[in-house]
Amino acid sequence: MTTNQKPIIEELAVFCKKKGFVFPSSEIYGGLAGFYDYGPIGVKMRNAIVSYWRAALVEANDFVEVSGAQVLPKEVFKASGHLENFNDPLIQCKKCHSLHRADQLVSDKLKQVVAETIPLNELEALIEKHKIPCPKCGTKEFLPVKQFNMMVSAPIGVEANANDPGTFLRPEACQNIFLDFDRLYKTSRKKLPLGIAQAGQAFRNEIAPRNAFLRAREFGQMDIEVFFDPAKVNEGVNWEEAKNYKLNIAPPEKESKLVSCDEALKKKMASGKLILYYMAKLQQWFEALNIPVQDMRFREQGDGKPFYAKDAWDFEVRTEDGWKELVGVHYRTDYDLKGHSKESKKELGVKEEGMKESIVPHVFELSMGIDRTLQVLLELAYRKEKRGAEERIYLKLAPQLAPFQCAVFPLVNKDGLWEQSQSVLQLLKHSGLSAVFDDSGSIGRRYARVDEVGVPYAITIDYDTMKDSTVTIRDRDSLAQKRAKILQLPETIRSLYSGKQSFSQL
Repeated sequence: MTTNQKPIIEELAVFCKKKGFVFPSSEIYGGLAGFYDYGPIGVKMRNAIVSYWRAALVEANDFVEVSGAQVLPKEVFKASGHLENFNDPLIQCKKCHSLHRADQLVSDKLKQVVAETIPLNELEALIEKHKIPCPKCGTKEFLPVKQFNMMVSAPIGVEANANDPGTFLRPEACQNIFLDFDRLYKTSRKKLPLGIAQAGQAFRNEIAPRNAFLRAREFGQMDIEVFFDPAKVNEGVNWEEAKNYKLNIAPPEKESKLVSCDEALKKKMASGKLILYYMAKLQQWFEALNIPVQDMRFREQGDGKPFYAKDAWDFEVRTEDGWKELVGVHYRTDYDLKGHSKESKKELGVKEEGMKESIVPHVFELSMGIDRTLQVLLELAYRKEKRGAEERIYLKLAPQLAPFQCAVFPLVNKDGLWEQSQSVLQLLKHSGLSAVFDDSGSIGRRYARVDEVGVPYAITIDYDTMKDSTVTIRDRDSLAQKRAKILQLPETIRSLYSGKQSFSQL
């Protein structure tokens, strides 16, 4: 994608900062590790991801959506297991006293993922065996590895105690969904399977934030939790729609391969039709963003799966820097509802028509990182090309993710062209399209500016416009140009944007 050897993640970080897309929070004070602010274009891109997720995965499947509080009581995380189990292995250098994630040191050295469940003594043995140095000073002497809980405390109230906080910032957004399930089940008037979704912020006290958004301390999550009767895991979905669709599945420590949902069911690669159906929906969502199936996979976690999961996959996308996890795909069984029922003393069972007795629903989860998804999509979209003596940088974003659907330029700001451009701009906006206006600098520089933020189509009002009411439409990717009638512009842009016709078909 790029023409030099600089790691894409480093180059992209500089690009995003320079253009004001995304940059370190509290930047004028030197920044705060693991926290980021979004500029206007970055906000539009981030919102576009959430909007497309909401339309294609939440509303299309008739799920309900909530927005939960980010501060929750201690009892919630006692029930969920986070107070006891939400740990990372921490190791400290004896010489410079810098702190590191022990499993990450081993993963970086061995060039492979280390299971989260690996015992601490085995991590110490691997660090010693491979003579892994401190990344900061090069010393090969460390203190013993210990567990570090990543919960972020949030003491509130006049009697708050920082040493024994009664409240925490949520480390995963999905806990609100489990807490709200009983009320939502009763008020939504829906039956099982019931999908509940939420997009919101979560917080983790990462030992060493790294790789931009992939290991941030504040980040966004888009969670979908599907509550269902475990006895009906093969019901409640349109199986005919998914059974022949092929998933790219990687069993533990094996290469991925394309397997139809029906074949995966017969080989018991997942616990039921409902699970495979929504795995297919997830992969199709990324396919619609122009990511080839061979560049994404469901990597089964095997023995390293989370403590709450029966089935577990990391949904990963391949970039120049390797495979990156974007979605946690987990069959959480009844772990969460049973835990909260026990701790809260609140009955969270369900009894529907035909059931002999009340059951505690099981849960299937798709937990997608908003910021890390944006980062990977930017990595895949980033293009840098040599064109003679010039260098062209642009974002080949899927139209659904572009910050604007089109741009409008007057060729010059005189002879009525500026006024005609404003008229075209208003026509597009009143038709429900998002458009940006630019009348500064040469037309070539304006094209370059909108290319850099991924705007797919640029509309130029020129002198011919004043004669025949046509404009020039320029395609970001091919640089081809076509003429179109002003009155047909909204329909033309909308058909291009939706994929009903290609630019070459205009």
